[in-house]
Amino acid sequence: MPFVLDNSVVSGWYLDDQATPYTEAIASLLTDDQAWVPAIWELELTNVLRTACIRQRLDAQRAQQVLAHIALLPIEVDRHAVPRSELLALSLRFGLSSYDAAYLELALRRQMPVASKDGALMAAALASGVGLVGG
Repeated sequence: MPFVLDNSVVSGWYLDDQATPYTEAIASLLTDDQAWVPAIWELELTNVLRTACIRQRLDAQRAQQVLAHIALLPIEVDRHAVPRSELLALSLRFGLSSYDAAYLELALRRQMPVASKDGALMAAALASGVGLVGG
């Protein structure tokens, strides 16, 4: 079943201190399932890699390899233009950052569960009825 993939899970695929059994389980789902992400995910992913390079947790070559590997996965970037007013309403209703509201909006619009390690986003996915992957 397709699902919305939060960057908090993806980070566990290439940063050892972010890896958990849950991140590994979600990675294995991508052999049979497809994940969807909002367009903001591309910026978040790149920024996490940049920060990891600056903190010397990854080198630039490894960060590029991560990007190349992720590009091969069945992760679809949703480029639907969401009204800012809708993101604000979701942010306020569920106590989310505007970034996390983009993930929730995608899950609601596509009626897909969310894969996340972020507590606020997880709670919002449950409260909104879309649910969690593996939860």
